[in-house]
Amino acid sequence: MLRQVWAGLTGENLLNLWLMAFIAAGLIAGIATGFFKARKIQPNGFKWKIFRWEIFGAVVTTSLSGVVLGALNKYLTAHGWVAFNPAPTSWWVIAAEYVAYFFLFDTYFYWLHRWMHKEPVYTWVHKWHHKSTSPNLLTTVSVNPLESIINGGFVPLFMTAFTVIALPIHKETAALILPTNIVMGLYVHAGYEFLPRWWNRTWATKWFITTTFHDQHHKYFNYNFGGYTTIWDYICGTTRKKYEADFDKLCERRSAPRAPVVAPEPVAQEA
Repeated sequence: MLRQVWAGLTGENLLNLWLMAFIAAGLIAGIATGFFKARKIQPNGFKWKIFRWEIFGAVVTTSLSGVVLGALNKYLTAHGWVAFNPAPTSWWVIAAEYVAYFFLFDTYFYWLHRWMHKEPVYTWVHKWHHKSTSPNLLTTVSVNPLESIINGGFVPLFMTAFTVIALPIHKETAALILPTNIVMGLYVHAGYEFLPRWWNRTWATKWFITTTFHDQHHKYFNYNFGGYTTIWDYICGTTRKKYEADFDKLCERRSAPRAPVVAPEPVAQEA
């Protein structure tokens, strides 16, 4: 039986198994050594009641928004509103198209996000996502289906706009966009800060969002609206003033040496 299973494994399958084993080993080691615990932004923030709600929200949202956005993309492509440039191109053209998407989406998300914090939109739409004040990976997709469609709708909007002005993006660029949405969504809601202390002190990197930045949005509500960058928050004065100081404190906490475990002294027996 084992020989048959082993014989049926291709090189790709073996690589996938190796990657899964590597990730699993890393997770186990991270938990056992306290690596993750030291990087938890809100150590006491997890609540099972909220997590159960997020499971329900994730199932409902991914089901509904997946159908709607899938149908929209199919319609736009079938009617020529969305097209791709099939011609070979250089890496810098793909990079330019990707950068255009990256910063246009960040602008779209920032202003849409601020609008969603206004009543009655907040109560009708965005409040669903803010049930979690201490986000985790599942929080990423625990949103009102309407909000998911509006956020996810930027991709077909972006591609349609470029198609209409006769500058359709290349398929290579499109292949980068969806993973970016997924990875960035999971990253900012992870609840763990892995970036180094110098991140907010260097001009080239401080403009890109950290997990702490978005985590504080869930905790304090009226600050840190950016999706990919902190640029619009700094321009509009919506960055939480203690954000950088709190980021430094978190880095100090995780780098502080653990107190040594001292064995208790033996209790002297009375004569």
